[in-house]
Amino acid sequence: MRALVLGGTGWLGRAIVQDLLERGTEVTCLARGATGDVPDGARHVRTDRRAQGAYEPVRGAWDEVVELSSDPGLVRPALDALADSAAHWTLVSTVSVYARNDEPGADETAEVVEPVDLTQYADAKVAAERSSADRLGSRLLVARPGLIVGAGDPSDRFGYWPARLSRPGPVLAPTSSGRTVQVIDVTDLAAWVGGAARSGRAGVVNAVGEVLPMRDFLRLAVEVAGFDGELVEVEDDVLLAHHVQYWAGPRSLPLWLPHSDAALMHRSARAFRDAGGGSRPLSETLAGVLADERDRGVERPRRAGLEADEEAEILAAVR
Repeated sequence: MRALVLGGTGWLGRAIVQDLLERGTEVTCLARGATGDVPDGARHVRTDRRAQGAYEPVRGAWDEVVELSSDPGLVRPALDALADSAAHWTLVSTVSVYARNDEPGADETAEVVEPVDLTQYADAKVAAERSSADRLGSRLLVARPGLIVGAGDPSDRFGYWPARLSRPGPVLAPTSSGRTVQVIDVTDLAAWVGGAARSGRAGVVNAVGEVLPMRDFLRLAVEVAGFDGELVEVEDDVLLAHHVQYWAGPRSLPLWLPHSDAALMHRSARAFRDAGGGSRPLSETLAGVLADERDRGVERPRRAGLEADEEAEILAAVR
């Protein structure tokens, strides 16, 4: 089997390439290489996909093409150059395409956003889905992952919690009542994409893990990290008054969502399971992430979460 991965040097892309290689697939990656090298064993065609003639070195028949981008300036030219000769195509999209996040358990039939502004992530992904479907029809698999987690995660979101809980408390947390956590381990997602390439699976699938109440997630993270301090849950309005941000980024509490958007972390996983998808125990993912966080340094500057002095300042004000 011959597979072409459009990308393959980033975090998820490398995981997909590694899985394909382990299945005995001959893998070529078309990428600039700005985020690193491809895994050993893969062929790396270094090029800027926007350059004239970028796809000439990889024209021909492919058993599988994996597209990771949402950029219309990359997605459409790739389809023009390669779609007619690809036996199967996987587009990695996202659950962020859905127009509403207040319907817990909603499946793939839920309404998606209209792609009005293609500079917006969700709009661009919907546009990529539609242009890919127009060209590929029944040869297309659209994978819509939820929050992807695991060792090496460059977003620093999920890893915030085991890293923080590995240090002394007290630890600031959002109120967990009525909230859920739903993630997919990067290795499990890559394995499913690799398997789907082999089987030629098509359609649209939410690639998501099991739903866990946030309170249970925090308890599990406490257990894995060996934390014996106090977890201080604070109401949303108080956190917002202290300029704490939802979800991700600086001065945030990662995985914390407004109740109106709670279903972003509560999508139906039925189609994923029916399509052979699976997710390892969350305790295993947390343990792997904690080991990775310790290797990288639990007190390092992060892209998401509260700095130690920010957390201490808020805790002093609310207690």
